Amino acid sequence: MSVVDANPGGKSGPPSSGGSGRADPGKAGVQPSSPPKNRRWNGRTRRDAWTFVLFAAPNVILIVLFTYRPLLTNFYFSTLDWTLGAANATSAGLGNYVEFFTSSDAPTVLGTTAIFTAITVGGAMALGLLIALALNQRLKGRTFARAVVFAPYVLSGVGVGLVWLFIFDPTYGALSWFLRSLGQASPQWVNDPKLALVMVIVVYVWKNLGYCAVVYLAGLQSIQPQLMEAAALDGASSFRRFRSIVVPLLSPTTFFLLITSLLSSLQAFDIIRIMTPSGNGTSTLIFESYLQAFGSYNRAGYSAAISVVLFLGLLVMTAVQLRFVERKVHYS
Repeated sequence: MSVVDANPGGKSGPPSSGGSGRADPGKAGVQPSSPPKNRRWNGRTRRDAWTFVLFAAPNVILIVLFTYRPLLTNFYFSTLDWTLGAANATSAGLGNYVEFFTSSDAPTVLGTTAIFTAITVGGAMALGLLIALALNQRLKGRTFARAVVFAPYVLSGVGVGLVWLFIFDPTYGALSWFLRSLGQASPQWVNDPKLALVMVIVVYVWKNLGYCAVVYLAGLQSIQPQLMEAAALDGASSFRRFRSIVVPLLSPTTFFLLITSLLSSLQAFDIIRIMTPSGNGTSTLIFESYLQAFGSYNRAGYSAAISVVLFLGLLVMTAVQLRFVERKVHYS
């Protein structure tokens, strides 16, 4: 008696039902499970939402009142021809902006701002990286050295300005005494506009390089030592290891410092105000805004327009960095 093979292809499998190749779950007594109902606003969700509102509302209210409201008010003041303290003001439209960009002082103020920002940001970051590399070594007293390096950053800008103003004083200053002991005359740091800018830049870099050094030090300590040891075993020199391993892995730290230092330098005020009260060669955008409003001009509307220019500059530079510079950041 011959047996007929039901699967001539030699493949085994479940019996087909209706030619679909799948068994009917209804015939097997298995009912398909229905998806659970999505209850988005149940009791727990509403309770969590109200908890979030209670915790976030005070912060949101404070930010709106003390950040966004003054910002919008400053935009409105920039369109007014208003003398500080006057009871009335007239609308000027974009006249304040046109006057600023067409004035003879605009190139000087913008150039001073660019020079001050570029040198202070680049100088503090470069020196901070070098100091961080030194403090990352196994040296005696490195904890104390780290505290000493970071200390100027937490000091008051007014106090730092006063101390350094005494040092740079051409008659009674410590620097002038040292130069006279060498038979040299002290430069007129405060009276010469170019030297005044150099003086302020030196003090600002000195005050902020500790911040860059500590942040870079944290980035260096996050680098795995196995990477450096493997590169050394492969014959890579110290400079090659620094260029090919340390610099790429520090790119997130560098990007963070670039943004924060740039914002801080463009808003530097206290040291400039103490060391050069009249803005002799040190009139950056923020200090020029102060002089126009609270100096001898009392032009509040014109000062507000300069502040808006500074705000838009900060906004554009931050957006450009987030859009283009971040592409070169290597996140490990």
